[in-house]
Amino acid sequence: MKIYFHQASRDDVTCQFRYYLVQLGLPEVAIRFREAVRRSAKAISQQPRTAPLYHLRNPQLQNLRSWPVLGFEDIRFYFILEKDAIRVIRILHGKRNIREVLEQEKTEDE
Repeated sequence: MKIYFHQASRDDVTCQFRYYLVQLGLPEVAIRFREAVRRSAKAISQQPRTAPLYHLRNPQLQNLRSWPVLGFEDIRFYFILEKDAIRVIRILHGKRNIREVLEQEKTEDE
């Protein structure tokens, strides 16, 4: 199944990668994170219905699901499963106010 990453989710990955690389000075962790995102996206594409639903009031995200980034379980994919595609809305660290971020999220790609 094809996966589409909204701009916000791509930005999330970039910010987390830079955090590991620049702020923490851990290039090996940054590279491992980037590869974990790729592996996790592949896993999602193979079995998207196994990801649990994440309930929100936001009417645009009623069928939102979440899936951990493998090896970085505090960071999760938040995606919508459609007929023939998966739309990744955000990829967020659990220390953020996830519910608040997602309640205000729009599903249109920027």
